[in-house]
Amino acid sequence: MGRAIQSDFGLTDRGFRKKTAWCWEIEVPQPGPTGEIHRQVIFDGTYFSGWCVLIAHKGQHVLGWQWCDQEKKAAWEALLKQLPAPDVVVTDGGTGLRAALDQQWRHTRIQRCYFHIYAAVRRHTTLAPRLPAGQEILGLTRDLMRVRDLDAAVAWMGAYASWEARWESFLKQRTYARAGVDRPSWVKPNQAWWYTHIRLRRVQGLYRQLLRDRSLFTWLEDRFHTEGSATVERTTSRLEGGPNNAIKHLLRGHRGLSESHARSAVDWLLNTMIEHPHDPWMLAHRHREGTAEPARRRFIAEEHIGPATYGTAATAEEGLWGRSGWAGMP
Repeated sequence: MGRAIQSDFGLTDRGFRKKTAWCWEIEVPQPGPTGEIHRQVIFDGTYFSGWCVLIAHKGQHVLGWQWCDQEKKAAWEALLKQLPAPDVVVTDGGTGLRAALDQQWRHTRIQRCYFHIYAAVRRHTTLAPRLPAGQEILGLTRDLMRVRDLDAAVAWMGAYASWEARWESFLKQRTYARAGVDRPSWVKPNQAWWYTHIRLRRVQGLYRQLLRDRSLFTWLEDRFHTEGSATVERTTSRLEGGPNNAIKHLLRGHRGLSESHARSAVDWLLNTMIEHPHDPWMLAHRHREGTAEPARRRFIAEEHIGPATYGTAATAEEGLWGRSGWAGMP
């Protein structure tokens, strides 16, 4: 996990790789189920070399992870099935995770990450919006980052409602297709008109969805406070600044790893971040003695559609890849 290089061990590079080749065959188990119901679980995925690792984190420790090619519903479901449903999930708002949550953890509350909300709004308005409506909603989004209690949350919702009322007719303005009018790339060829301020309408749609789902101020609810201190995060920063950042730092420090070795290295790194890490020496001893339990392949439970010969094994098309190590077993 460190920054040492092969020549630091008194061997040639080829000699070191030959002497340690067996180490890459050791499988890293994920943490087993404990039955503990967590107050919160933070979810996020990080990409490298065409792979994505989805990570579940409780704020202090990694709870589990799942390998896939993209953040698809099937991949998130495979990770959710490893854990009991918590009280709250903190998420960046990816559609794949939301669909999996609706399927697997229907009664779990959702808290959307404030930094991802800000990033989404900024993407639509830019950092220097020209229109007053854009300037105001960007300012409201910055104010959202400073909300710390329920009183401030109520004041913010009032300010947002005022913004919608003030700009209602402005946001409904349309542009009609005619000669001399440029047709935006997202407009369909046979479309007769489109909303003039579509980017601001998308910001409006984002906030309406958050308020309708009650996923904007979940962390401020009374039952998620202990002695006035929030027990639920409002961002995914603990995960992004912890495991995700450590993964990228590890792979930068060991550039040139093969794809399978890079995934194995990430498995070992995440093992160090669980509450009760598996002892590497014990795993190595079991491997050398031939007493390690064979890895069990994960299969995704699906409804059988068509002949039974179709099977339910995880495939690359589903976003889940077979691998020799612990890509995420039950």
